[in-house]
Amino acid sequence: MNPRYSALMKTSFLFGLQYLMLVCALNSTENTNVAFPDLYEASIAELQDGLQSGLFSSADLVTAYFARIEEVNHQGPNLHAVIETNPSALTQAAELDNERKISGPRSPLHGIPIILKDNIATMHSEGMNTTAGSFALLGSVVPRDATVAAKLRAAGAILLGKANLSEWANFRGNVPSGFSGRGGQATSPYFPNADPSGSSAGSGISSAIGLAAAALGSETDGSILSPSSRNNLVGIKPTVGLTSRAGVIPISSHQDTVGPMARSVTDAAAILSVMAGRDPLDNFTLAQPAIVPDYSQALNTSALQGARLGIPRLFEGTDPNILAAFNASVEIIRGLGATIVDPADFPDATEILQSGNESIVLTTDFKVDVNQYIAGLLEVPTGVRNLADLIQFNIDHASEELIPPFYTDQSQFIASENSTVDDAYFAALAADGDLGRTRGIDATLKEFDLDAILLPTDGFTAGPAAIAGYPVITVPLGFQPDNQTVSPANPIIENAPGIPFGIAFMGTALSEFKLVGLAFAYEQATHNRLKRLAFPEAIPKTQLKDVVGH
Repeated sequence: MNPRYSALMKTSFLFGLQYLMLVCALNSTENTNVAFPDLYEASIAELQDGLQSGLFSSADLVTAYFARIEEVNHQGPNLHAVIETNPSALTQAAELDNERKISGPRSPLHGIPIILKDNIATMHSEGMNTTAGSFALLGSVVPRDATVAAKLRAAGAILLGKANLSEWANFRGNVPSGFSGRGGQATSPYFPNADPSGSSAGSGISSAIGLAAAALGSETDGSILSPSSRNNLVGIKPTVGLTSRAGVIPISSHQDTVGPMARSVTDAAAILSVMAGRDPLDNFTLAQPAIVPDYSQALNTSALQGARLGIPRLFEGTDPNILAAFNASVEIIRGLGATIVDPADFPDATEILQSGNESIVLTTDFKVDVNQYIAGLLEVPTGVRNLADLIQFNIDHASEELIPPFYTDQSQFIASENSTVDDAYFAALAADGDLGRTRGIDATLKEFDLDAILLPTDGFTAGPAAIAGYPVITVPLGFQPDNQTVSPANPIIENAPGIPFGIAFMGTALSEFKLVGLAFAYEQATHNRLKRLAFPEAIPKTQLKDVVGH
């Protein structure tokens, strides 16, 4: 080789290597200096702005969230928040990134990763299971996306994965919150080994610490509200029939509802606007108005001005720390221009507290509804066909499902299998409507001329709204103080320093627009969520700066 040519090649190579190193260094410096949103708290609007400006891509977001899940799910604090991630998510993200470049975003959720509770069906071809946390439905083939999943997908959202949950949405038996055979025992990100509440435990954990932009949960009685409260989130439990339950593994057609669990009222409202609407596959949805409100239009910092809110003190609960924070917030709300009616107890409060009608309805509904769900599956590799088969499956696979000493119970399954749709059932159903709606929430709103009912979320708050089928929104209120005694682990810890709790706004049927406004005004006046973070090991370290350009 010509020596001069060889020397030129060597010089060119060294120059090229130096140039590459300089570019990498500049990229690293640029990423250090660029103000990427912090994924612990990033809002959907912040993520959308970054996507739209080209600061990062949806593929970058998916990569970052996957890394964050990996850090804390089965490593570090072992939160067991996510059962599985979507193997198609990166491909879908790239397609949505390309679509954005060509035709712009479909909606405010375009390219935004959201986690779904593992009782919300997603099409089998995508690669995720829908199992309610149970090995009995592993590999089962659903006929289609759940309608709420299809609506998110149509809006351009990325279905990032399936969240762990209390198995069968906490309707198998007396089992600790957040445990499922497939997902293990989920725990709180706010104190090691603490109860995350349920049944939407993994949805709460995932949204709380930024394992996704937000999550979907479901509620029959407390399963959005309680884990949202315990994980420092905004949770919207919609009116039964506002969001479709088609394709959602059921407990009760009369009480089940699906809603968002997010870090802000703004984000929850954006997701609800996409989820809500009529669905011919769920006849309960056909009673709502034809046009879905844009709940983002309810976001008004002055919404509490002139509002009348009543406090049913018989339902407030007994935790002194929660009550102290709640009463302080009542004064804040009064200062924002609201009239507080205190007390504003339900006319039938004692009857509701003593009633056993809900148990009759749910126990009977579950057998009917879950058998119908299983019958609609295209394939069930385990061979289960009905509730009786589920009970036997658990006995035959006790090492996976009925794990001693804490997870052996399936008494609720057995009670439901032994139930019948009889006169007692119909009487209980009618009584629930009367207690919850006619003589309960609606009577209280009318008697005291109220816009909404105000309660600590952890009081007896979910129950009246559950039997009524009425909406509630919970917003972060406070945290257990540092001197709170740590309760014994059994196997999870019920109370401890730093455990969050929420404040709830309850209304009549389809009053979500009003409730969103009230909740937003309170949230913006207090900003309680960031007054305390998750414990350090539960906060994932991966950020967009670690992903973009790598």
